[in-house]
Amino acid sequence: QVQLVESGGGLVQAGDSLRLSCAASGRTFSRYAMGWFRQAPGKEREFVAAVTRFTWMYSDSVKGRFTISRDAAKNTVYLQMNSLKPEDTGVYYCAARDGIASREKGQYPYWGQGTQVTVSS
Repeated sequence: QVQLVESGGGLVQAGDSLRLSCAASGRTFSRYAMGWFRQAPGKEREFVAAVTRFTWMYSDSVKGRFTISRDAAKNTVYLQMNSLKPEDTGVYYCAARDGIASREKGQYPYWGQGTQVTVSS
């Protein structure tokens, strides 16, 4: 069982930066693929980024602006978000799965409660 707790969301202006954090419980953090997804009002939850010990992947909409990283010593995964745009607004969720990274939300059995990110124009 893995428990995930996100933090770091907020209200910012277009062009600003934010860093989201996701603290994970459990002693086997290093073997889990960690992902970030987001959901805007009225839209499906969509993939943002994912990381394992050796791989990273990003959606096309955030590539070059967002960076996902993990700190094994702290059991924490981060999402550094730069050059934020109004279309980045949504609830950001951290997710975990035992195995390789995936862009498919259905592949992740463990989810955090989400943190709101609002980008004003």
